Amino acid sequence: MKYFSALLLSSALSCASLFAGQFVTGQAARMVIGQATFTDQASGTSDRLLGASGGVAYAGDTLFIADSSRFNGVTPQNRRVVLYRNVSTKFPGPEDAIPSDISRCPVCTGRNDFPHTFDVVLGQPNFTTSDPGLAQNLLRLPTAVASNGTILAVADTENNRILIWNSIPGVNGAPADIVLGQEGFTAIQQANVVTASSMRGPQGVWIRDNRLYVADTQNHRVLIWRTIPTKNNQPADIVLGQANFTTAPQPDLTKLTTAAKANNMLNPVSVMSDGQRLIVTDLGFQRVLIWNTIPDTTQAPADVVVGEPDMESTTEGGNDATKLCQPTGNKDANGNDIYPTRCAGTLSFPRYALSDGQRLFIADGGNDRVLVFNSFPTANGASADAALGQVDMTGDIITDYEDLFTPNLQRSSSDTIRTPTSLAWDGTNLYVADPFDRRVLVFTPEQPNVPRNGVRNAASLSVYAVGSIIFTAAPTENDQVTLTIGTTNYVYKAVKDDKIANVVNGLAAAINAGNGDPNILAIPNPDFNSITLTSRVAGPDGNNITVTYTLSTSATLALTLTPPRGGQNAANIAPGTLVTLQGTNLADSTAAAPANAETLPRDLAGVQVYFDGIRAPLLYVSPTQINAQMPYEVLDTTSVTSWVRTKHANGTVTVTDPVGVPIPQQAPGIFADFGEDPRPAIAFHASGSATTTLLIDGSIKAGDVGTLSIGNPARTYTYTVQTADTLTTIRDYFIGQINSNPDEQVTATAGGSFTRIILSAKEPGDAGIGIPVTSTVTGTNLTLSVSNPTLCCAGGGGQITPGNPAVPGELIYIYATGLGLVGPEEAKQGLRTGGTYQGPAVNDPVSFVAALAGGFTASVITAAAEPGTIGLYKVLLELNSSLPTNPATQVTIAQDIYVSNIVTIPVVNPTPPAQ
Repeated sequence: MKYFSALLLSSALSCASLFAGQFVTGQAARMVIGQATFTDQASGTSDRLLGASGGVAYAGDTLFIADSSRFNGVTPQNRRVVLYRNVSTKFPGPEDAIPSDISRCPVCTGRNDFPHTFDVVLGQPNFTTSDPGLAQNLLRLPTAVASNGTILAVADTENNRILIWNSIPGVNGAPADIVLGQEGFTAIQQANVVTASSMRGPQGVWIRDNRLYVADTQNHRVLIWRTIPTKNNQPADIVLGQANFTTAPQPDLTKLTTAAKANNMLNPVSVMSDGQRLIVTDLGFQRVLIWNTIPDTTQAPADVVVGEPDMESTTEGGNDATKLCQPTGNKDANGNDIYPTRCAGTLSFPRYALSDGQRLFIADGGNDRVLVFNSFPTANGASADAALGQVDMTGDIITDYEDLFTPNLQRSSSDTIRTPTSLAWDGTNLYVADPFDRRVLVFTPEQPNVPRNGVRNAASLSVYAVGSIIFTAAPTENDQVTLTIGTTNYVYKAVKDDKIANVVNGLAAAINAGNGDPNILAIPNPDFNSITLTSRVAGPDGNNITVTYTLSTSATLALTLTPPRGGQNAANIAPGTLVTLQGTNLADSTAAAPANAETLPRDLAGVQVYFDGIRAPLLYVSPTQINAQMPYEVLDTTSVTSWVRTKHANGTVTVTDPVGVPIPQQAPGIFADFGEDPRPAIAFHASGSATTTLLIDGSIKAGDVGTLSIGNPARTYTYTVQTADTLTTIRDYFIGQINSNPDEQVTATAGGSFTRIILSAKEPGDAGIGIPVTSTVTGTNLTLSVSNPTLCCAGGGGQITPGNPAVPGELIYIYATGLGLVGPEEAKQGLRTGGTYQGPAVNDPVSFVAALAGGFTASVITAAAEPGTIGLYKVLLELNSSLPTNPATQVTIAQDIYVSNIVTIPVVNPTPPAQ
């Protein structure tokens, strides 16, 4: 069995058929420039790495990056401009087939194995220095760059000047030809002198049709030269935003009283023209201004405003939601409409606007997104059609957010941006400067045939919301905690000498009693003083479950409650996981890899799937579904970008819009039959003989004596611990002694998790039920314990079904994917992307696997990568002996904070309940 044939048959997700070449909200970047993976934030100054890169421009097949930004505290400020020449030949194109063995991330230019480095550096003598300077060949803080393919202009913000190179430099440290804003290359004029040639902190520059445009930021104006300047300190010909060249608003913005108008500005930070229109990003007034024709007179008013409903409106902090957004449908306490914080029409501290001649792109810095308008706005307050860097129009994911219990898998991910500051368009790709993440992202509009969250764990259909209760102080007698889930209360009252572990187990038992709470499954973790709260409601709706608590008066018991969050499609994917991509128009036909393939193909029926540019192994392709394996190579990241490339029978090639895929180190899913969740597990009786399990635990102390007795009369096995022993050597001694006794009624095998021994009756069926097993220890460190005092529950073998149910106490096994790396090292090395696992058979996931069945802890005897399979793990569980009869007993496995899908098994308890 190489993989489940069930993977080939799961239902398809229906998506709307949309036209090619479309940006869609939430799509991921296709490439990253300046880092080795999308989630790296490496700090450096080299010919591959970027620092706080705040400016980007494209012209003449050359990419220009201003490797500094205006933000305080963002590092490193590399104080340079770097050039990539001939980018069309150096970067893989969006429809190119990427070789399957060339790099960990062939779309990440910061890698040492990426074949191209930056070609030229300006403002520094080489790629490793970052010193500030005031000279013809030095820069202090370049924040913006512009070119028409012949001329290069750089806004050297902290030197209050613009530098111009009359031809694109071809050598490092080339000196500029012209300086504007200063008398010479080594002088700085007084910043408070306002003239047609002076500047104060310029942050925007643009060249178009032999005109030069400069956003003179701290003079609150835009300067225009009708022809490219040919001499130093040449005065501008036109000023926008001010009445003349010699006045500017109050420089202390806290004292500024200027109101927004169509003909003024407050801290404009970018300016651009598409040859027909002029577009200015007016940061201080939280808006973008559009002139429908190129203005040729001083203080000409703008025609259209984006981000505000009219030219006179402005909102402190941006996001004029009450005027530009639709209400949420909810009311406040006074009956007033509640509005979202932001929407498709609002802006907060916009940093850059760019047009490709048809679309308008806005770097909406305060909202951590790039807004895409598919057609140019012609009326005030227009709404965008898509947002890049966010999952929707109303949210704002901060990519640096992190906490101990909910790792942020979207930190610097391929589909998030933090405070974008500049944009460039090369006719195919949109480049986005992301200085806080020290990178430039490359977004490409393709076919939106795989939706966001369309890459899923192939075993799970949904991921359930997860929360936690963490107890931080022990109870005293009569302390009472009441947990309210929805409208149902669950109470635990402490007794004398209660410990936190008692509270954990007691409260969890109350929640799970009977059929359990309909909304929440409680997983007790007494060793960690916590309860994991897993939603029973699939997907995002599980995030809406309310959970609160109260404590009795003067209680010493203390806790921290985190309500369930994170419910979504099963889109968190661990390295090595079998995944399903669902969408539309993914393939011309249906095809599957050979059932017994030792190595999976990476091209199947013309289909290729890429994760970070790595071509993935394929199990199955169809027009609506692809089954593949996430490469193990992505272990070094928490997010990848993914797309599908399809070469059709007619020779054409289509590519899907990239989607971001979060990558935890483990995210388990249990294989189940089809249907609505929770679905029947693909589960099996583990033994046709009665079994019990011996756990060897504690620590090593020479002289401790462990004794195991089996049967009646007892056959006794004794071992005295030696200094050089380990728990494993003690386990192996007992296994050897038991199996070498020809009169013994049981056989002993090693369990993979911890140091367990599985004792199985030699006589199959019911004959072995009831064989007693006891253990004793003389000493203080070693512990021996059995799960059941007698052998139990001959399952009869075969798949667990309603006609062949499980019984309490027996061993069963399930198959899973997404459990991540395994040990020991030999086993880890046996995991191969797209190849069968060769062993050893005894191995353990690096992250401990826990399990629940029917609200009771199910002992995980082994959880191991299964030899001869690809991406599969076999999980051996010992069911709790107290399980009641239930035709749909719920089963989950968990690793760290990641809980699998809920599956069900039928359980029949042959002992009638006590009356």
